[in-house]
Amino acid sequence: MNASTAVAPMTIVDEGLGNSCYLVDLGDGSALVVDPPRDLRTVLATAREHGLRIRFAADTHLHADFLSGAVQLAHEFDTTVLASAAGGRAFPHRGLGDGDQVDLGGLQLTALTTPGHTDEHLSFLLGDGERPAGVFTGGSLIVGSAARTDLLGPDRTDALTRAQFRSLHRLRQLPARTAVWPTHGAGSFCSAPPGTARTSTIGQELATNPLLQLDDEDTFVRTLLASLGSYPAYFRRLTEINRRGPQILDLRAPARLAPLSPSLVHTMRGDGAVVVDVRPVRDYAAGHVRGAVSIPLRAQFATWLGWLVDAPVVIVRGDDQDPAEIIWAAANIGFDTLGGLVGELAGGVESWAAAGYELATTGMLAAAEVEPDRQHVLDVRQDAEVAAGHLPRTHHVELGSLATETVPPRGDPAPRTVTMCGHGERAATAASLLERQGHHDLAIVEGGPDDWAHARNARLDTTS
Repeated sequence: MNASTAVAPMTIVDEGLGNSCYLVDLGDGSALVVDPPRDLRTVLATAREHGLRIRFAADTHLHADFLSGAVQLAHEFDTTVLASAAGGRAFPHRGLGDGDQVDLGGLQLTALTTPGHTDEHLSFLLGDGERPAGVFTGGSLIVGSAARTDLLGPDRTDALTRAQFRSLHRLRQLPARTAVWPTHGAGSFCSAPPGTARTSTIGQELATNPLLQLDDEDTFVRTLLASLGSYPAYFRRLTEINRRGPQILDLRAPARLAPLSPSLVHTMRGDGAVVVDVRPVRDYAAGHVRGAVSIPLRAQFATWLGWLVDAPVVIVRGDDQDPAEIIWAAANIGFDTLGGLVGELAGGVESWAAAGYELATTGMLAAAEVEPDRQHVLDVRQDAEVAAGHLPRTHHVELGSLATETVPPRGDPAPRTVTMCGHGERAATAASLLERQGHHDLAIVEGGPDDWAHARNARLDTTS
């Protein structure tokens, strides 16, 4: 059995945020966890299942897309937090610099400075005896690419991208069979390429990663930056929260949302609270609190909540939707520091209507029913998705921009505005944001451009 197989970590994936954390069995009943999220439920359940106590928690960098669970682990289990000494963290931790080693009891962890994604970024080389088994690359080398370098602002982007070039070239010197265990992956707004692979090897990346084929630094900079799209607004505040250390949570308290009467919710809306409807798209469309933001509860819920809402939130949910999933998703992105979830509408939309308040409805269309010649079709997917294929004569605004960008009705009389994404969830969110802007004749498309092309036997447009 080779070294990489012998110490292969357990991978715990957050499909919504697109991130992986890793749990390593150290062989003595204890474990190392790398880049744990604030929502520790799966991490702790996995550790319990294998009879492990988490002795070490290593953070590769100050995360911008989620709050770290390392401080919580230290509070709960006296876990030793390992992180860059250059990060300026304001809580107890073991600060590491380049080449520093941590004895894990038979295994060794060696810190490698790999700036680029952040200034203080570390990769952690896991060694079994004299041979490296794998490297936790965080937001440095990722499968098929490298993590984004523009999170510290435009004045730092060029320098960080050049640092990323040097970091990747450092990592490529590791033995070809060394496993690559990145934190960021497909679905993360910290990285660029799609795909399903979460881990790799140095040899595989040398053979397939386009960025590792580039020996010219300027070409690398242009190529990486050209691949980067937009990212959620909440990224701009989480780094500092992670530096200070996230607030400790009571893991034993029941996850519940305070029930709020319709009259209280009505008053709170007047004071600036936002109603967020997490029910499935069809339920929202059939009847909702006028002005509510539709963010269906699914893997990507936290991303869109943090991107689009920056006020206290009242939740509307279905009876079969677990409040714990809503609460922990919000906590993972630090929503409790931004007004937080103040409660839920007691009795749901039925109680709202019974109290005499208005319920609004939104139309639904199958993809085959979309007629770009007669309707104002608003495609709210990301730029790269739209570039790969879209309906003719569509208007494109990324969903993340709709909260601040007004979309005026087109034509006189204005045609019906039809919102479209890949499946329907983002389209529902878009329709709800347009309703808040004053639009009335709206419809949500179930399905996406591929469904339309298949139903109409038509080709999608790839022109900008």
